[in-house]
Amino acid sequence: MTQDRTRPDWRLGRRTFLKGTGALGAALALQGGTLLDPFVTPVAAAESGEEIRRGICDMCCIGYCGIEALVKDGRITRVQPWADYPYGPLCSKGNSILQQVYNPERLKYPMKRTKPKGSDDAGWQRITWDEALDTIAAKFKEIKAKYGAEKVVFFVGDPKEEPRPPMQRLALKFGSPNYGTESSTCARAMQMAATLNGGGGLPITAATKTIVLWPKNPPWSMARDTWQIIEAKERGVKLIVVDPRLTQMAQMADIHLRLRPGTDGALALGMARVIINEGLYDADFVSKWVTGFEEFKAYVQEFTPEKVQEITWVPADKMVAAARLYATNKPVSWVTTASPTVHHANGVQNQRAIGALIGITGNVDVPGLKPSVPGVSVKDLTEWRQLLPPLQEKRVDLKRFPVWAELVEEIQMNLLPEYVANGELKAGLFAGANFRMWPQDQEYRKAFSSLEFAAGADFWLTPTMQLMDIVLPAATSLERYGPIRIAGRKVFLPEPVVPAVGEARGDREWIFDLAKRLGLGADFWDGNVEASFDWQLEPLKLKAAELKKQPKGVDIPAGAPTPASNNPGFSTPSRKFELTSGILQKHDVNPLPVYKEPVESPVSTPDLAKKYPLVLNTGSREPMYVHSRHRNNPRLRELEPDPKVDINPKDAAARGIKQGDDVILEGPRGSVKAKANLTELAMPGVVHIYHGWPQADINTVTGRNFDPISGFPSFKSELCEVRKA
Repeated sequence: MTQDRTRPDWRLGRRTFLKGTGALGAALALQGGTLLDPFVTPVAAAESGEEIRRGICDMCCIGYCGIEALVKDGRITRVQPWADYPYGPLCSKGNSILQQVYNPERLKYPMKRTKPKGSDDAGWQRITWDEALDTIAAKFKEIKAKYGAEKVVFFVGDPKEEPRPPMQRLALKFGSPNYGTESSTCARAMQMAATLNGGGGLPITAATKTIVLWPKNPPWSMARDTWQIIEAKERGVKLIVVDPRLTQMAQMADIHLRLRPGTDGALALGMARVIINEGLYDADFVSKWVTGFEEFKAYVQEFTPEKVQEITWVPADKMVAAARLYATNKPVSWVTTASPTVHHANGVQNQRAIGALIGITGNVDVPGLKPSVPGVSVKDLTEWRQLLPPLQEKRVDLKRFPVWAELVEEIQMNLLPEYVANGELKAGLFAGANFRMWPQDQEYRKAFSSLEFAAGADFWLTPTMQLMDIVLPAATSLERYGPIRIAGRKVFLPEPVVPAVGEARGDREWIFDLAKRLGLGADFWDGNVEASFDWQLEPLKLKAAELKKQPKGVDIPAGAPTPASNNPGFSTPSRKFELTSGILQKHDVNPLPVYKEPVESPVSTPDLAKKYPLVLNTGSREPMYVHSRHRNNPRLRELEPDPKVDINPKDAAARGIKQGDDVILEGPRGSVKAKANLTELAMPGVVHIYHGWPQADINTVTGRNFDPISGFPSFKSELCEVRKA
């Protein structure tokens, strides 16, 4: 539901949620006030001298909810939900956006390094935008002439929506295919698995009878999605949750499968065995639209309920019950998320095994089989489909991760230390980069420092920006023009709510300006940002000026449905849903979604597990932070002031650990110090620590064990021990 976030049944759903999840659910939901506060934020009228201006919140980089800013004398005084915007209301992060915009630590001016890299003090000196961009352009031209354009890497971290398209266009027009993003550790592996199989699951609709959250915890990661699931539960929809943690959603579940991290593939294959052997699969769909069924059927026979219980720690009877419910109570909506199932050395195959369940049960739409109404879209600013193929052979990841290179239009950034050490990359431009996002992150810090030249843009002079030669101040979402936003069938073009602090500029603006200095002005509308919006809007027969006159958006009427295709099918080599992947087979990878134990686990490394008996799970979301962002936001920091290790009370008692104790989490590669948080949220035998804390940098502990298909690290299935400090 996305229409009206203030109607009474939303508040009823909230009360139902608390009642349904019991005392523990209430305690979790109320942690720091972070879940409930956003949904009771009043929508107020403007006071004397205030003007309501509307924009988009990007504090979480995924929700893009509507926000109303009340402005007085050119400054935002308070914010509130944009009541009639399709996405919202505001979560705890959105409600604290002023603590970002007006934070005294904001980077306000371009600066250059005046002391050598490696110095304790970079000797930052304020410079003009002209000097900054001229310097970057001169250095890149020098590198291009000396080594080739492909030696320059272009990277976008977080926030990501605005800088990604212009940055990728800049890279490709400059002549470098080596453009990467933080999705090298985020959503791309999940998307790869769906592409290899042929498709993802069905959305939640009024017809849905079963929802499978595998795994996702919307109250903490995408709060607005919570209510859709609550309302589905209230009308009798069944809920299966697969998650090691006892989350709010898990407490609402009809079946909660609490598995050992990294064993998702084994669990899915065990469920598939039950469905196939009991004749619960969709035989008609399989015969028409699935390839590799017989090979898959033979492979899953080894995953008996007893074997799956041994591997995953999920009771056999629960797994069987979930499989039967999945196969018989259709349609099933599978709700997944970016990375929990793929942050493992066998991540893509694990995700493919989960996806196989939708194929054998027919819970997936066949593209082109039925008439459909096209969605609203604009021209792709990157034009990568035309620009990348001629440069493909110069990708630094081409031979290391060939499946990734075939499927993803970005390079796999997780081998950055190797690319730099081998001289494959010499310089770089980094927007919102953070070396702490990678395992053994000290290696990445060294890589940044070893580049001949590096420039970056950010809101802050972060530890990563401290490694640059030039640093540029970026404007926030309330200070910049655009980008185009599409919500349902409505199109918006946000204008700046207030002027940017200092000399901060929107990413599209400064990237276009840099392109002109690189001799690429004609490819960037001679630096005219509004002209680029006009170009993108051509399919909708709209102009930016028209959208600016209608800040509440323009409705795009639905046209006539596209008729069913004469050649319906999935986007796979066979045009069918592939249980045996043709693309993987081409690259000499097992085409079945095979299960492999995590590189480090009680099973694969039993001797190591004697010293480090706990499974280490890192990197999920907290409701007040997004990865490493917002820990310098005073309002949010009050909600979670210290890094913590979530540990089950039984595991804590066995180690003499009490709530709030200082503890040492130690693994084979290092250790960090944090506060103990005794909670049933943590599964016995598994501990969890949130990432992104500078004083408890867990990625100095995680290892560089990469999935050979996606290149993703094993953030969620390693080994550790926890002891009192």
